[in-house]
Amino acid sequence: MNHLYRKATVGLFALGVTLPTFAGVTFGDAKSELGALTVSGAVRANYQDKHYGGAASDQKVQFDAGILKIDYQSSKFFGQVQYRCYQYERLCDFSTLVDGYMGYKINPTDRITLGVQPIPFGSGQYWDSSFYASINNTIGLQDAHNLGVNYHFELDSATQFDLAYFATDGGNYHGTSRDAARYTANLVKSSDPNKTELQEKNMWMARVKQEFNPQSLSDLKMSVGGSYWYSDIENNRTSAQGSRDAWALFNTLSYKNFALSITGGEMSLDNKDTTNPNQSTFGSFDTEYDIANDGYFYTVDMNYTFTNVRDMVNITPYFVYSGFNKKQHGFADSERHIAGVAWNHKNVSLYTEYVMSKNDPFVGGTSSSLAQGDDGKMNKLLNLMFIYSF
Repeated sequence: MNHLYRKATVGLFALGVTLPTFAGVTFGDAKSELGALTVSGAVRANYQDKHYGGAASDQKVQFDAGILKIDYQSSKFFGQVQYRCYQYERLCDFSTLVDGYMGYKINPTDRITLGVQPIPFGSGQYWDSSFYASINNTIGLQDAHNLGVNYHFELDSATQFDLAYFATDGGNYHGTSRDAARYTANLVKSSDPNKTELQEKNMWMARVKQEFNPQSLSDLKMSVGGSYWYSDIENNRTSAQGSRDAWALFNTLSYKNFALSITGGEMSLDNKDTTNPNQSTFGSFDTEYDIANDGYFYTVDMNYTFTNVRDMVNITPYFVYSGFNKKQHGFADSERHIAGVAWNHKNVSLYTEYVMSKNDPFVGGTSSSLAQGDDGKMNKLLNLMFIYSF
């Protein structure tokens, strides 16, 4: 079963978009020392119409995923476990842990978090408003969750820092692939002997974010910042150790119901592989694919929210422009652009999106799309996602 032509829908993405509320059932009091435990979840149904010769069987509404979330909050501690079950051919043929962490609140602004958690790279966990997500999610830079410790502290209300160490990636779970049954796009041990067999470890990350909130314009909020990522890469075939260097700069702006976010940076992988020195095998959503080792990435997101339309629904049109420009000569650049509208009413949401992609493994491409590229055609996908949260 080739998952490259299946769903690449990966999560509830939001940047200035009102998300459905995971109401759940709560036991206890979050303000007490004993704390409160909240159990919640969501179910999703999906419809896709592929404009690149995809299977007609996808042109129907079908179950996409079930999500279980357990959240803990107290006066000093917090934690979360989130697990997801997906359906490609049958129920839960792919399932994975997303988060599993505990944390300690040093004071109202500073905290330490230990476990599988979102990494502090880029402007935040999400870089855009769409559900399908930008190409940088498939590269493994956006909404990535790894195993480690993160120290978040603030000098004042406007200056925020994150210092983190991740010992390893978020792990491989239940699926049909050798090492790609995972939520985050990580370096993997490939099932193909002609591809790389890599393990990333000792990931050091730092992020600083400075907010600007002019008193004369109370509705205007801005922030700028940067983040850096260095890690070791263990090559299991050559017994050599390589590395990853990545950096990102970002800027966010919001004025009343309008929001704009720009994120860009560079990634450089030295995989110490003699057979594939210019590309490395990654895996996510039970799928293996190759990514160019060196390139520049970017994401631009714009959205506007119409609140409480007809006293019942929030409507958010958005546009996402993203790409990965590869340094290696002869490697074709990849891009993924999304125009969509999110509809939110209480605990029900609908994402209607039109995805336009080139050299994209999850939109009409191949396992080489993010490395050498494929036929270079602009493929198009209509993606509808219905979400009921409880």
